[in-house]
Amino acid sequence: MRIYAVWFLVALVAMMGTAQSQEIMDLYSSIDSSDVTIKGDVAGDTLQMDLIFSGDVLQTKKMMLDGPGTWIARWSPFEAKEGSYDACASLRKNGTVISRKCYNFFYGGIEPIRFDVRDFRADSRGMHLSISASDPTIVDIYYMLISKNKAVYVTEDQAVPITGSFATPVQKDYAWRQILENRREYTGRVKIVELNHNQTRTFMNSFLARDDAMITETYQDETGASATVVGNSRVPFEGSIRLILSQNGTVLNTTEKRTPVLLTGDDETVEISWNKTLEPGIYQLRTVLLGRGGDVLDLEENIIEAEPIVKTNTTNTEKKSPLPLAAAAAAMLTVALLMRRRGNRR
Repeated sequence: MRIYAVWFLVALVAMMGTAQSQEIMDLYSSIDSSDVTIKGDVAGDTLQMDLIFSGDVLQTKKMMLDGPGTWIARWSPFEAKEGSYDACASLRKNGTVISRKCYNFFYGGIEPIRFDVRDFRADSRGMHLSISASDPTIVDIYYMLISKNKAVYVTEDQAVPITGSFATPVQKDYAWRQILENRREYTGRVKIVELNHNQTRTFMNSFLARDDAMITETYQDETGASATVVGNSRVPFEGSIRLILSQNGTVLNTTEKRTPVLLTGDDETVEISWNKTLEPGIYQLRTVLLGRGGDVLDLEENIIEAEPIVKTNTTNTEKKSPLPLAAAAAAMLTVALLMRRRGNRR
Protein backbone atom coordinates (compact mmCIF):
# COMPACT_ATOMS: atom_id res chain seq x y z
CA MET A 1 0.00 0.00 0.00
CA ARG A 2 2.82 2.38 0.85
CA ILE A 3 4.52 1.68 -2.49
CA TYR A 4 1.23 2.33 -4.30
CA ALA A 5 0.77 5.58 -2.39
CA VAL A 6 4.28 6.73 -3.27
CA TRP A 7 3.75 6.03 -6.99
CA PHE A 8 0.40 7.78 -6.85
CA LEU A 9 2.01 10.89 -5.36
CA VAL A 10 4.77 10.81 -7.97
CA ALA A 11 2.21 10.58 -10.79
CA LEU A 12 0.14 13.36 -9.25
CA VAL A 13 3.16 15.65 -8.95
CA ALA A 14 4.10 14.87 -12.57
CA MET A 15 0.59 15.70 -13.73
CA MET A 16 0.61 18.93 -11.75
CA GLY A 17 3.98 19.86 -13.23
CA THR A 18 2.69 19.17 -16.73
CA ALA A 19 -0.43 21.23 -16.10
CA GLN A 20 1.62 24.13 -14.79
CA SER A 21 3.96 24.01 -17.81
CA GLN A 22 0.95 24.48 -20.11
CA GLU A 23 -0.09 28.02 -19.38
CA ILE A 24 -1.57 31.17 -20.88
CA MET A 25 1.18 33.71 -20.31
CA ASP A 26 -0.24 36.88 -21.83
CA LEU A 27 -3.55 38.13 -23.23
CA TYR A 28 -4.64 41.33 -24.90
CA SER A 29 -7.88 42.22 -26.63
CA SER A 30 -9.73 45.06 -28.26
CA ILE A 31 -13.15 45.14 -29.87
CA ASP A 32 -11.56 43.89 -33.10
CA SER A 33 -9.09 41.17 -32.16
CA SER A 34 -7.10 39.41 -29.43
CA ASP A 35 -3.63 37.93 -29.13
CA VAL A 36 -2.81 35.13 -26.68
CA THR A 37 0.67 33.87 -25.80
CA ILE A 38 0.84 30.25 -24.59
CA LYS A 39 3.79 28.22 -23.35
CA GLY A 40 4.34 24.51 -22.83
CA ASP A 41 3.51 21.32 -24.70
CA VAL A 42 0.07 22.29 -25.97
CA ALA A 43 0.09 20.47 -29.31
CA GLY A 44 -3.37 18.97 -29.77
CA ASP A 45 -4.95 21.19 -27.10
CA THR A 46 -7.78 23.63 -27.82
CA LEU A 47 -7.81 27.37 -27.20
CA GLN A 48 -11.25 28.87 -26.66
CA MET A 49 -11.72 32.63 -26.82
CA ASP A 50 -14.88 34.30 -25.48
CA LEU A 51 -15.90 37.93 -25.87
CA ILE A 52 -18.19 38.88 -22.99
CA PHE A 53 -20.36 41.94 -22.33
CA SER A 54 -22.47 42.37 -19.16
CA GLY A 55 -22.10 38.65 -18.39
CA ASP A 56 -23.27 37.53 -21.85
CA VAL A 57 -20.97 35.70 -24.22
CA LEU A 58 -21.18 37.60 -27.51
CA GLN A 59 -18.72 35.55 -29.56
CA THR A 60 -16.70 32.37 -29.20
CA LYS A 61 -13.64 31.39 -31.24
CA LYS A 62 -11.93 27.98 -31.01
CA MET A 63 -8.51 27.06 -32.32
CA MET A 64 -6.70 23.74 -32.38
CA LEU A 65 -3.11 24.33 -31.29
CA ASP A 66 -0.02 22.79 -32.87
CA GLY A 67 2.37 24.03 -30.19
CA PRO A 68 3.29 27.04 -28.06
CA GLY A 69 3.36 30.57 -29.41
CA THR A 70 1.15 33.59 -29.97
CA TRP A 71 -2.31 33.02 -31.40
CA ILE A 72 -4.69 35.59 -32.89
CA ALA A 73 -8.49 35.65 -32.58
CA ARG A 74 -10.39 38.02 -34.88
CA TRP A 75 -13.77 39.14 -33.55
CA SER A 76 -16.55 39.34 -36.11
CA PRO A 77 -17.81 42.89 -36.74
CA PHE A 78 -20.91 43.83 -34.71
CA GLU A 79 -22.67 46.90 -33.36
CA ALA A 80 -20.70 47.30 -30.15
CA LYS A 81 -22.22 49.24 -27.28
CA GLU A 82 -20.23 51.56 -25.10
CA GLY A 83 -19.09 49.86 -21.93
CA SER A 84 -16.80 47.31 -20.31
CA TYR A 85 -15.91 44.08 -22.13
CA ASP A 86 -14.02 40.94 -21.12
CA ALA A 87 -12.01 38.69 -23.39
CA CYS A 88 -11.38 35.30 -21.76
CA ALA A 89 -8.95 32.66 -23.03
CA SER A 90 -9.35 29.03 -21.91
CA LEU A 91 -6.76 26.36 -22.65
CA ARG A 92 -8.43 22.94 -22.77
CA LYS A 93 -6.92 19.47 -22.82
CA ASN A 94 -9.37 16.64 -23.50
CA GLY A 95 -12.22 18.97 -22.60
CA THR A 96 -10.71 20.02 -19.25
CA VAL A 97 -9.65 23.63 -18.65
CA ILE A 98 -5.99 23.62 -17.60
CA SER A 99 -5.36 27.39 -17.84
CA ARG A 100 -7.60 30.45 -18.04
CA LYS A 101 -6.97 34.17 -18.28
CA CYS A 102 -9.22 37.21 -18.88
CA TYR A 103 -8.56 40.73 -20.07
CA ASN A 104 -10.89 43.66 -19.40
CA PHE A 105 -11.13 46.69 -21.68
CA PHE A 106 -13.50 49.61 -22.15
CA TYR A 107 -14.99 50.45 -25.52
CA GLY A 108 -16.36 53.86 -26.47
CA GLY A 109 -16.38 57.14 -24.61
CA ILE A 110 -13.72 59.83 -24.62
CA GLU A 111 -10.19 58.78 -23.73
CA PRO A 112 -7.07 60.98 -23.92
CA ILE A 113 -4.89 59.85 -26.83
CA ARG A 114 -1.28 59.60 -25.69
CA PHE A 115 -0.06 58.60 -29.12
CA ASP A 116 -1.54 58.57 -32.59
CA VAL A 117 -0.80 56.13 -35.42
CA ARG A 118 -0.87 58.13 -38.64
CA ASP A 119 -0.17 55.26 -40.98
CA PHE A 120 0.28 51.49 -40.84
CA ARG A 121 0.69 48.94 -43.59
CA ALA A 122 2.16 45.50 -44.10
CA ASP A 123 3.30 43.99 -47.40
CA SER A 124 5.75 41.48 -48.83
CA ARG A 125 8.72 43.54 -47.60
CA GLY A 126 7.68 44.17 -43.99
CA MET A 127 5.71 46.69 -41.93
CA HIS A 128 5.68 50.47 -41.98
CA LEU A 129 4.48 52.52 -39.02
CA SER A 130 4.08 56.28 -38.64
CA ILE A 131 3.44 57.33 -35.03
CA SER A 132 3.27 60.66 -33.19
CA ALA A 133 2.41 61.90 -29.70
CA SER A 134 1.03 65.07 -28.11
CA ASP A 135 3.69 64.88 -25.38
CA PRO A 136 7.01 63.02 -25.35
CA THR A 137 6.49 59.41 -24.36
CA ILE A 138 8.10 55.96 -24.48
CA VAL A 139 6.46 52.93 -26.09
CA ASP A 140 7.19 49.25 -26.67
CA ILE A 141 6.35 48.03 -30.17
CA TYR A 142 5.58 44.38 -30.97
CA TYR A 143 5.78 43.31 -34.62
CA MET A 144 4.00 40.09 -35.60
CA LEU A 145 3.90 38.12 -38.84
CA ILE A 146 0.78 35.97 -38.83
CA SER A 147 -0.11 32.96 -40.95
CA LYS A 148 -3.73 31.88 -40.52
CA ASN A 149 -4.29 32.28 -36.74
CA LYS A 150 -0.73 31.94 -35.45
CA ALA A 151 2.15 34.39 -35.26
CA VAL A 152 5.01 32.94 -37.30
CA TYR A 153 7.39 35.37 -35.65
CA VAL A 154 7.15 38.03 -32.92
CA THR A 155 9.81 40.63 -32.17
CA GLU A 156 9.84 43.57 -29.76
CA ASP A 157 11.31 47.04 -30.12
CA GLN A 158 11.64 48.29 -26.54
CA ALA A 159 11.66 51.81 -25.14
CA VAL A 160 11.04 53.67 -28.41
CA PRO A 161 10.98 57.44 -27.78
CA ILE A 162 8.12 59.31 -29.44
CA THR A 163 8.60 63.08 -29.62
CA GLY A 164 5.84 65.38 -28.49
CA SER A 165 4.63 66.69 -31.84
CA PHE A 166 1.74 65.54 -33.99
CA ALA A 167 3.27 67.50 -36.88
CA THR A 168 6.46 65.39 -37.06
CA PRO A 169 5.58 61.68 -36.70
CA VAL A 170 8.24 59.06 -36.09
CA GLN A 171 8.73 56.62 -38.98
CA LYS A 172 9.39 52.99 -38.05
CA ASP A 173 10.05 50.25 -40.58
CA TYR A 174 10.40 46.56 -39.82
CA ALA A 175 11.59 44.17 -42.54
CA TRP A 176 10.50 40.55 -42.39
CA ARG A 177 13.28 38.15 -41.47
CA GLN A 178 11.43 35.13 -42.81
CA ILE A 179 11.35 34.02 -46.42
CA LEU A 180 7.72 34.28 -47.51
CA GLU A 181 5.86 31.82 -49.70
CA ASN A 182 4.69 33.17 -53.04
CA ARG A 183 0.94 33.90 -53.30
CA ARG A 184 0.29 32.96 -49.69
CA GLU A 185 -1.84 35.22 -47.49
CA TYR A 186 -0.21 36.67 -44.39
CA THR A 187 -1.19 39.30 -41.83
CA GLY A 188 1.01 41.95 -40.28
CA ARG A 189 0.09 42.98 -36.74
CA VAL A 190 1.65 45.71 -34.63
CA LYS A 191 0.94 46.19 -30.93
CA ILE A 192 2.02 49.46 -29.32
CA VAL A 193 2.21 49.59 -25.52
CA GLU A 194 2.55 52.91 -23.68
CA LEU A 195 3.36 51.90 -20.10
CA ASN A 196 3.23 55.30 -18.36
CA HIS A 197 -0.50 55.70 -19.00
CA ASN A 198 -1.32 52.01 -19.59
CA GLN A 199 -2.48 52.47 -23.18
CA THR A 200 -2.25 49.70 -25.77
CA ARG A 201 -3.33 49.84 -29.41
CA THR A 202 -3.12 47.25 -32.17
CA PHE A 203 -3.33 47.44 -35.96
CA MET A 204 -3.51 44.65 -38.52
CA ASN A 205 -3.76 44.24 -42.26
CA SER A 206 -3.56 41.20 -44.51
CA PHE A 207 -1.55 40.93 -47.72
CA LEU A 208 -0.84 38.42 -50.44
CA ALA A 209 2.88 37.70 -50.57
CA ARG A 210 4.31 38.05 -54.08
CA ASP A 211 7.78 38.09 -55.58
CA ASP A 212 8.84 41.50 -56.79
CA ALA A 213 11.87 43.28 -58.24
CA MET A 214 12.71 46.38 -60.24
CA ILE A 215 15.24 47.64 -62.77
CA THR A 216 17.53 50.25 -61.21
CA GLU A 217 20.11 50.83 -63.96
CA THR A 218 20.69 49.99 -67.62
CA TYR A 219 23.59 50.41 -70.03
CA GLN A 220 23.74 49.84 -73.76
CA ASP A 221 26.12 50.48 -76.69
CA GLU A 222 27.18 49.00 -80.05
CA THR A 223 28.54 45.80 -78.48
CA GLY A 224 25.89 44.82 -75.93
CA ALA A 225 23.69 45.80 -73.01
CA SER A 226 23.22 45.25 -69.28
CA ALA A 227 20.51 45.71 -66.64
CA THR A 228 20.82 45.87 -62.85
CA VAL A 229 17.89 44.34 -60.98
CA VAL A 230 17.15 44.74 -57.25
CA GLY A 231 14.83 42.50 -55.20
CA ASN A 232 11.81 44.15 -53.60
CA SER A 233 10.16 41.34 -51.62
CA ARG A 234 10.87 38.61 -49.05
CA VAL A 235 9.47 36.15 -51.57
CA PRO A 236 12.48 34.90 -53.57
CA PHE A 237 12.43 36.49 -57.03
CA GLU A 238 13.12 34.02 -59.83
CA GLY A 239 12.54 36.01 -62.99
CA SER A 240 14.32 36.98 -66.17
CA ILE A 241 15.45 39.96 -68.24
CA ARG A 242 14.34 40.24 -71.86
CA LEU A 243 16.19 42.67 -74.17
CA ILE A 244 14.57 43.55 -77.50
CA LEU A 245 16.74 45.41 -80.04
CA SER A 246 14.96 47.03 -82.99
CA GLN A 247 15.53 49.57 -85.74
CA ASN A 248 12.83 51.43 -87.65
CA GLY A 249 10.15 49.14 -86.20
CA THR A 250 11.95 45.91 -87.15
CA VAL A 251 13.11 43.59 -84.35
CA LEU A 252 16.75 42.66 -84.91
CA ASN A 253 17.55 40.74 -81.74
CA THR A 254 15.60 39.31 -78.78
CA THR A 255 17.57 37.87 -75.88
CA GLU A 256 16.18 36.56 -72.60
CA LYS A 257 18.37 35.71 -69.61
CA ARG A 258 17.41 34.55 -66.11
CA THR A 259 18.30 36.70 -63.13
CA PRO A 260 19.92 35.29 -59.97
CA VAL A 261 17.49 34.63 -57.10
CA LEU A 262 16.88 37.93 -55.30
CA LEU A 263 15.40 39.03 -51.96
CA THR A 264 14.72 42.55 -50.69
CA GLY A 265 17.81 44.71 -51.22
CA ASP A 266 19.76 42.12 -53.26
CA ASP A 267 20.95 43.44 -56.62
CA GLU A 268 22.58 41.74 -59.59
CA THR A 269 23.62 42.86 -63.07
CA VAL A 270 22.66 40.80 -66.12
CA GLU A 271 24.84 41.34 -69.23
CA ILE A 272 24.45 40.27 -72.86
CA SER A 273 26.40 40.86 -76.09
CA TRP A 274 25.04 41.38 -79.61
CA ASN A 275 26.01 38.85 -82.24
CA LYS A 276 28.28 41.49 -83.78
CA THR A 277 29.06 45.17 -83.40
CA LEU A 278 26.10 47.23 -84.55
CA GLU A 279 26.39 49.08 -87.84
CA PRO A 280 26.20 52.90 -87.65
CA GLY A 281 22.66 54.13 -87.06
CA ILE A 282 19.91 54.69 -84.47
CA TYR A 283 18.51 51.68 -82.58
CA GLN A 284 15.81 51.20 -79.96
CA LEU A 285 16.34 48.92 -76.95
CA ARG A 286 13.49 47.69 -74.75
CA THR A 287 14.56 46.10 -71.43
CA VAL A 288 11.76 44.08 -69.77
CA LEU A 289 11.80 42.50 -66.30
CA LEU A 290 9.60 39.38 -66.18
CA GLY A 291 8.30 37.53 -63.11
CA ARG A 292 8.32 33.77 -62.74
CA GLY A 293 4.89 33.60 -64.38
CA GLY A 294 5.95 35.73 -67.33
CA ASP A 295 4.15 38.88 -66.10
CA VAL A 296 5.85 42.22 -66.75
CA LEU A 297 7.13 43.77 -63.50
CA ASP A 298 9.22 46.62 -64.90
CA LEU A 299 10.55 47.95 -68.19
CA GLU A 300 12.82 50.64 -69.58
CA GLU A 301 13.33 51.88 -73.14
CA ASN A 302 16.52 53.50 -74.45
CA ILE A 303 18.19 54.66 -77.66
CA ILE A 304 21.50 53.37 -78.99
CA GLU A 305 23.32 55.73 -81.38
CA ALA A 306 25.93 53.57 -83.08
CA GLU A 307 28.69 55.69 -84.62
CA PRO A 308 31.22 54.74 -87.29
CA ILE A 309 34.45 53.35 -85.94
CA VAL A 310 37.37 55.70 -86.68
CA LYS A 311 40.49 53.77 -87.74
CA THR A 312 43.93 55.31 -87.14
CA ASN A 313 46.35 55.36 -90.14
CA THR A 314 49.60 54.25 -88.47
CA THR A 315 51.62 54.26 -91.72
CA ASN A 316 51.15 57.98 -92.34
CA THR A 317 51.96 58.72 -88.72
CA GLU A 318 55.25 56.88 -89.00
CA LYS A 319 56.16 58.73 -92.19
CA LYS A 320 55.44 62.13 -90.69
CA SER A 321 57.28 61.51 -87.44
CA PRO A 322 60.89 62.07 -88.74
CA LEU A 323 60.15 65.70 -89.74
CA PRO A 324 59.46 66.99 -86.24
CA LEU A 325 62.50 65.06 -84.98
CA ALA A 326 64.73 66.64 -87.62
CA ALA A 327 63.45 70.10 -86.83
CA ALA A 328 64.15 69.55 -83.14
CA ALA A 329 67.69 68.36 -83.89
CA ALA A 330 68.37 71.43 -86.07
CA ALA A 331 67.11 73.73 -83.32
CA MET A 332 69.36 72.08 -80.75
CA LEU A 333 72.33 72.42 -83.10
CA THR A 334 71.62 76.12 -83.64
CA VAL A 335 71.50 76.74 -79.86
CA ALA A 336 74.81 74.94 -79.41
CA LEU A 337 76.49 77.06 -82.12
CA LEU A 338 75.21 80.33 -80.57
CA MET A 339 76.51 79.37 -77.15
CA ARG A 340 79.91 78.51 -78.64
CA ARG A 341 80.17 81.90 -80.40
CA ARG A 342 79.37 83.75 -77.18
CA GLY A 343 82.06 81.79 -75.39
CA ASN A 344 84.66 82.69 -78.05
CA ARG A 345 83.83 86.41 -77.77
CA ARG A 346 84.57 86.37 -74.03
